[in-house]
Amino acid sequence: MPQHPPVPLDEVDLADIDGFADGRGFAMFDTLRREDPVHWNPEPAPNHGFWAVTRYDDIWAVDKDSETFTSTEFVNLEEVPEELREKRRSLLEMDGERHFALRKLIVREFTPRNLMKNYETFLRALTRETIDNALQQDEFDFVEKVSADFPIQVLARLLDVPREDTKQLIAWGNEFVGNTDPDYAKVLADSEEGEKYNHLPFRSPTVQEVWDYGTELRDQRRGGDGNDLISQLTNKVPEDGIPLSDNDFNQYFTLLVIAGNETTRHAISSTMLALIEQPDQLRLLQQQPELIPNAVEEFLRWASPVYHFRRTATRDVELGGKQIKKGDKVVMWFPSGNRDESVFPDPYKLDVTRTNVDHMTFGKGSPHLCLGNNLARMEIRLMFEELLPRLREIELTGEVKRVRSNFVNGIKKMPVRVEAA
Repeated sequence: MPQHPPVPLDEVDLADIDGFADGRGFAMFDTLRREDPVHWNPEPAPNHGFWAVTRYDDIWAVDKDSETFTSTEFVNLEEVPEELREKRRSLLEMDGERHFALRKLIVREFTPRNLMKNYETFLRALTRETIDNALQQDEFDFVEKVSADFPIQVLARLLDVPREDTKQLIAWGNEFVGNTDPDYAKVLADSEEGEKYNHLPFRSPTVQEVWDYGTELRDQRRGGDGNDLISQLTNKVPEDGIPLSDNDFNQYFTLLVIAGNETTRHAISSTMLALIEQPDQLRLLQQQPELIPNAVEEFLRWASPVYHFRRTATRDVELGGKQIKKGDKVVMWFPSGNRDESVFPDPYKLDVTRTNVDHMTFGKGSPHLCLGNNLARMEIRLMFEELLPRLREIELTGEVKRVRSNFVNGIKKMPVRVEAA
């Protein structure tokens, strides 16, 4: 990770997307943890500013308390107009009974036991196929050939969609999480043109294409006995007795396309980059592959693929010595919590022998804990168990390009040269 010079407190602006380039975001987090860990960050109109929460314990206090810090007012920095909220509401923007009922529709699919039973053998074979294909060349883009290819093939299996559709699924996921990156988005969400699509999630005109695709799959599987995720969403009724509306299904499907692909992909890319830049850790894992299962937690701490999620205060409350008012936006910056020196000694070192890595990458133990966290762990473990023994040498051959975003901490290009073992 590039080390950026320290950023003075009066220059910190976490709302500035371009301010996250070249490691500057992490330098801003360092300043805030040290000088103002619950920091008021102004924003351009029509937004009203937010409290930036950057220390581990404060982030955890917010994330676990959904009564005081609600998700129902939306979870990104954007302030969604009242008349658009129901149209744009997903599982992420719910709390309480309905949120729990929708999670339970598919949560059993992602238990460690079910994953081991139903997917590990298949996923290991898929991992080997991805690596075999990549290593046919000595030089390639690691993101394209390895870290983007593998998770999307897993998602295609979970959704039971044709493999030839995976490139389109990748493109959709890129556009949504990279909606402020000109290499990904047809319309930049932070542009004037993006305002035209304010009624759609991610301010993206492509969302309707994704919904049409998902709806066609749902209609094909209605009344069937399939075990894929789309069949389960189509044919199960949530525990609260309220069937999924068309909008509920559309939002759920969109989340699966994104969460089932993007976060794991960026975690794999960031971990591989760290191992290239810290080759002693790469050699240690190659010499002692039994370290890899535990090292996965350190990989996830290090990578922190999602920068932030927002909550909104439901009452006046004190946090970190600051007075939060009812209705204020409170934003948790997870990579900052994962670099908190009071919790993780020498946090800017990837240490594959680090133990008890209680990172915040998936939302820790909050009500919004990532549904697919166990699947992501398995995918990352399998990738490095299979990949590292195949590498005699690996080095960068060009610039590592990051996604232009203050939401996703992602790498979009990582050219490498590999000597296979």
